[in-house]
This record gives sequence, C-alpha cells and structure tokens, in this order.
Amino acid sequence: MSTERGRRRPPRDDRAPVLREVSHGGVAVRIDDDARTAEVLVITPRNTRVTGLPKGGANPGETGEETAAREVREETGITVTVTERLGEVRYWYRRHGRRVQKTVHFYLCSFVEGSTEDHDDEVDDARWLPLEAARTQLTYPGEREMIERALSRLGQDR
Repeated sequence: MSTERGRRRPPRDDRAPVLREVSHGGVAVRIDDDARTAEVLVITPRNTRVTGLPKGGANPGETGEETAAREVREETGITVTVTERLGEVRYWYRRHGRRVQKTVHFYLCSFVEGSTEDHDDEVDDARWLPLEAARTQLTYPGEREMIERALSRLGQDR
C-alpha cells in the first residue's frame, strides 16, 4: 500500500494484542417451596437498560466462588451461598479501541439474607425476577443460557 509520496505504509494490523478479562458471577436463587416458585436476582447496571446477572473481577487471593458471592452482595445487597459451578460465558467487546476477550464464570447461589435496597452505586436497580421469566428477560444470550442451566439443576417445576 502506498501513500501520496510513494512511500509504503506498514499494513494495518487488525490483530493488535488482545486483552483478556475474567469475571465471576452469581445466579442467585430464592426458592419458596410452599408456593413452588423460584426467583433470581437481576441487576440493571448504572446508566444502562441492560437486565443482567451480577458479576465482577476477583480481588487478589480471592477464589471464583468468593468473588461471585462478593459481587452478588455488593451489586444486589443480598448475601448468598455458592452451591455449584454452572459454566462460563465468553464474548468479545472493544474498550478504548482494543479488543477484549471476556470470560465470565457463573455459579449457582442460594439466598441467605439481605435486601435489594442495599445494592451499591454500580447498579441502578437490583430486583427479584421469577426464574422462568429470566429465560427471556435477560439481555444477553449467554446469561439466559445460565438461567437454563440453573432451571435444569433445580428442576423444571420451578
């Protein structure tokens, strides 16, 4: 490829170094056995219209399970116990013109205590949503897949 003055310009490299990012999140479920219902915690991150699951990066020395439980607590105000790993979601996005490959490891979590009124300022809203409704109301397909996996683990009658 030449420039106006005849010098060759180096080829454009669309394969710039990829940043890799890892997060951990929780599919936090509250079950009412008497009513035979289950609800999942969802968030709307600040200044978005996204309906998603709480997640975030690990602190030094923190396990994935610890990170998921902490992120659920911070972003929703709810304390949970991690019960099992559900799987991971991978996707790409751009940050400041650079490609980022993100992996989010999700864990099934059980409600312990707390109020969604106590969520942090990273989210505009934290709320309980019927688990069945989350199959269609979550914004991202990967997170909807985690709901399918949670339903499978908990039994389809929820």
